[in-house]
Amino acid sequence: MLPLKSQNPLALDDYPVPVAPINEYVLGDSYTTFQLWAPAADSVRINLFTEYKEGKESKWLTAQMEKGENGLWTYTFDRRLNNIGYTFQTCYGGQWKAETPGIFAKAVGLNGRRAYCVDMRDTDPEGWNTDELNNPVVPFSKDVIYEMHFRDFSADESAGIKHKGKYLALTEEGTRNKEGLSTGLSHLKELGVTHIHLLPSFDYASVDEGSNKAQYNWGYDPLNYNVPEGSYATDAANPLTRIREFKQMVQHLHRAGFKVVLDVVYNHTFDVNGSNFQLTAPDYFYRRNPDGSLANGSGCGNETASERPLMRKFMIESVLYWIKEYHIDGFRFDLMGIHDIETMNEIRRAVDAVKPGVLIYGEGWASSSPQLPEFQLAMKANVSKVNSVAAFGDELRDGLRGPWDNDANGAFLVGVPGHEESIKFGLVGAVPHPEVNLDKVNYSKKAWAQKATQMISYVSCHDDMCLADRLKATKPGATAKEYERLAKLAETAVFMGQGIPFIFAGDEILRDKKGVHNSYNSPDSVNCITWGCKTAHKDLFDYVCELIKIRQRYDAFHLVDADVIREKMHFIPTKQSNLIAYTIEDKAGGLMVVVLNSNTKAKSITVPKRDYQVLIKDGKASVEGLATLKGGRIKVDPQSALVIYSPSTPLPF
Repeated sequence: MLPLKSQNPLALDDYPVPVAPINEYVLGDSYTTFQLWAPAADSVRINLFTEYKEGKESKWLTAQMEKGENGLWTYTFDRRLNNIGYTFQTCYGGQWKAETPGIFAKAVGLNGRRAYCVDMRDTDPEGWNTDELNNPVVPFSKDVIYEMHFRDFSADESAGIKHKGKYLALTEEGTRNKEGLSTGLSHLKELGVTHIHLLPSFDYASVDEGSNKAQYNWGYDPLNYNVPEGSYATDAANPLTRIREFKQMVQHLHRAGFKVVLDVVYNHTFDVNGSNFQLTAPDYFYRRNPDGSLANGSGCGNETASERPLMRKFMIESVLYWIKEYHIDGFRFDLMGIHDIETMNEIRRAVDAVKPGVLIYGEGWASSSPQLPEFQLAMKANVSKVNSVAAFGDELRDGLRGPWDNDANGAFLVGVPGHEESIKFGLVGAVPHPEVNLDKVNYSKKAWAQKATQMISYVSCHDDMCLADRLKATKPGATAKEYERLAKLAETAVFMGQGIPFIFAGDEILRDKKGVHNSYNSPDSVNCITWGCKTAHKDLFDYVCELIKIRQRYDAFHLVDADVIREKMHFIPTKQSNLIAYTIEDKAGGLMVVVLNSNTKAKSITVPKRDYQVLIKDGKASVEGLATLKGGRIKVDPQSALVIYSPSTPLPF
């Protein structure tokens, strides 16, 4: 069915856009003003509610709003309506649309159906005004991202966490598994990552917040973009609780030394006809195909139109709101390739003016071709046109584990030859390098990053198989110890190159998801981390901890600039499959040598004749060093990495 035609004579692209920030209510001392942007509406009304309970709404009154400049409808009440619920309704062609909380609700009740006027200071935990004072800006190359879902991380009994699947799970200290090893927040502190990437935590549509049944979803189905999801709160019906508990979580993570990344999904909505966008300004926020049908670059039934001025303004102000109100430190853009380059650049500029050092990265692709010319889109190939925004380096990921479209096909990790150049492309951070043969790189035949910090280095994430499942699928029948060796090799490639390293929650203890490829709505039995894995794979966990320490200590892994990488980082010719070796000269003249050997037999290689400290060898790692050795012809153990360092000052042999 074709969409309702706009009643406004203006073309959608010509809709007026207010200069002032989008603020759908202003709570004054003795008044409350509501406003809604709906330029094409014939009429707009506001409904007020004195209370809200599922299935039992108490409507207080309905008032007609007045149309003013720039498409804004307003209404002012001569009293302070703190904690009063409200919805808007728009009329087009004589037909009233369903109620909506508006596009910029700040607080909502159960399942996001009603917005609330809330004094946000009532939601601040004690000490919130000083929350970010000890949160210093660091170079992006020092960032180490840990991607997690609340339920995955905390819902299993083995976690020993009280607030299972809730924001407050990340405020609990000292939790342990039955063998006494740390879990939860204490586990993260022990691991040493810097950024906690939270899967979508805004109010999403697929989970019934009023149900006591166990429900699971990743959350990539937006409903209200600027309110925390209620199912992760202890009381979803209370509009204040979800906000306060989200802030408590952020506060505790900051105090523990972490920065917080929010996964944002501006590229599509849960549905169209029932979305707050469509109920407010029909057709404006979505792209359409030439035949009038909805464009679907997201693969979720629709794609939003970031190039439209009010959608762009909405995205910018939404990001800034999460920074200012919730103290968020970074953003991961789902299907960033659907958004236009200009919008992403404007977001970067707006963020830098408010809070320098905010990490922004995203998926540099779409599910299918969006309805905007590719040269305008923030695709991976165009990342060099987007300032200080990173994209995921799937060349490295699939060079290590195998192609995304066939779970059974392996690559470097399981000894399949021909993937060395794809891995080398990732190791240099996707910048141009004369020693990388682009003709043999799996996806990109052209380097796409201006700086190495525009590439996210990873081997798995929430989407697709986790590392353990992919290893089992591509090398069935191997022993647990062999899977652990290959996992160590994979994480070494991620951490011992340029770019920004990223690890999926539980990969450091070889968690699995029962082989499920797309577990977005699978039950806890599939998705949850069972913390006995930490006991079973404590050696892997310790190895990853040392990898992070090594990366953070040595500036050889923080070259960043393309010219410097080309000057300081060189590959050693090996003439053998499944063997990659390279040297990195640091700023002080020290030399780092890294060798990755996925063969089932030891291999020999010639390295510069210097005295070295061994940092990683045969599945063991130590930032303080394991041993010393002399350069020349050296042996690299099977299915493992060798990392050695020769400082500019000779070692005291």
